[in-house]
Amino acid sequence: MPQLRIGDYITMPGSGLLTGTPYTDLEQADLAQFLADWEKWHHQALSVLRHRIHPTAEIHRTALIGDDVIIGPGVRVWEFSTVRAGSVLGAGVSVGFNCEVTRAFVGDGTVLGHRIGLNRTLVGARAHLSANVTAAAISLWSPRLSRPEREIRFRVPGGIYRCGTPRFGVLLGDGVQTGNNISLGPGLAVGRDCRIASGVTLAGRTLPERSIVTAPHTAETHVRRSR
Repeated sequence: MPQLRIGDYITMPGSGLLTGTPYTDLEQADLAQFLADWEKWHHQALSVLRHRIHPTAEIHRTALIGDDVIIGPGVRVWEFSTVRAGSVLGAGVSVGFNCEVTRAFVGDGTVLGHRIGLNRTLVGARAHLSANVTAAAISLWSPRLSRPEREIRFRVPGGIYRCGTPRFGVLLGDGVQTGNNISLGPGLAVGRDCRIASGVTLAGRTLPERSIVTAPHTAETHVRRSR
C-alpha cells in the first residue's frame, strides 16, 4: 500500500508545547498509523503536560473548550467557537468567530477565520483559512452517517491510499491559504503553500505543493502549479 508521511506536509509546533509527548514523532508517522494511534497519543500527552491550556492563551467567555483539548501559548479563541474531542492548537493559533474544531491538530501560527469547521483534520503551520471553510470527515456513501462504516480512501501518486478508518477529513500542509465557501474532504491531502480559491469543492485526492486551485464554474475545478 502507498505510504503518506505526515512530515511531507506539516511541521511540528516549535514552541516545545508537546515535547516529551508522542506528538514529537508526528512528522515521521504515516497518516494511517497516526489515525489509528491518535487517541492513545493524545491521552499520553495529557498525562505529562504541565499546562493543558497555556496561561498566555486568551479564550473568550462564550467559547466552549473540551476537557481534553491542548492549547498552546498565545492562542486566541474568539466568540461562540467550540474546540473539542482531543484537539491540539499550536502556539499563536487564532480561532475566529463561530468555528467548530473537532479532533483536529492545528500547527503554529495558523489562522482559522470565521465559521470554520474542522473534523478529524490536521493543519500545518502558518496556514490561513478564510470564512466558511469546512473539512468533512465522513463519506456520504456510508449507509448511516451517524455511524459511518465506509473506509476513507483517496488517490495518491502511488495508487489508492487507505486511511484504515471511516473518519478522516483533510491533511492541510504548512502555509496553505484558502478563500471562502470551500468544502474539503473527506480524504484529501494538500501540499505546502497551496492556494485554494473561493467556491472550490475537493475530496479523494492529493495536491502537490504550491498548487493553485480555482473553480470558475460549479462543474469545473482547475489545478495548476505556481511559478
